[in-house]
Formats: sequence, C-alpha cells, structure tokens
Amino acid sequence: QVQLVESGGGSVQAGGSLKLSCTAPGNTFSTSAMAWYRQVPGKQRELVTTFGIGDAASYYGSALGRFRLSRSDDRKIVYLQMNDLKPEDTGVYFCTLLPLTGAWGPGTHVAVSS
Repeated sequence: QVQLVESGGGSVQAGGSLKLSCTAPGNTFSTSAMAWYRQVPGKQRELVTTFGIGDAASYYGSALGRFRLSRSDDRKIVYLQMNDLKPEDTGVYFCTLLPLTGAWGPGTHVAVSS
C-alpha cells in the first residue's frame, strides 16, 4: 500500500491560517485522486476536500470558500491552504488516495483556539 505523509499542522488562533502538506512517493498523485479528511475524538472521519488527477477540486461543508488545494510542480505534494480558521476546524487531518484503500497515515493535528 502507498504510504502518504501529512505535515504542517499546528496551533493557531481563530482567523489564522495553516498550510498542510500531503507527500506521496513516485508518481502517485499523477495516477490517483486524493482526499483530505478530518477527525475529532469520538467521531468518524469527515471528508473535507477531494482533488482529482486533472486538478478538479471539491470542498465540503465549511471548507468551501476558506480552504484551497494546490500541488507542487513535480506533483509529489498536495497542499491544503486553510484560511480564516475556526475552532470547529480543530482535529487530526489525514490525506488518502481515492478510491479509499483503508490505508491511513499518522495525520497532522490542527488546533484552533477562539
């Protein structure tokens, strides 16, 4: 299974910004779509965004209008720019390939204080 690695999380105040990174080996992102999920304790993982091979991006829930996907020129990294962060954005963010394979990385933690 392909192992993706998330990074870029941290602690910010409401209204702040963070840029998460999802790194994949080889040409993974040239052949597979991907998604970002968020999980908070006691709840199931929640879909935040999807990113197709052709750069078609979809944003779900409160991510729409505040989050933006992009990728590195070599297509090995997908970035999730998160702006105007709110306390409800707090959680562990995971990136994964689509269709889901059941493989999840360690995630990166985002904490937004009011």
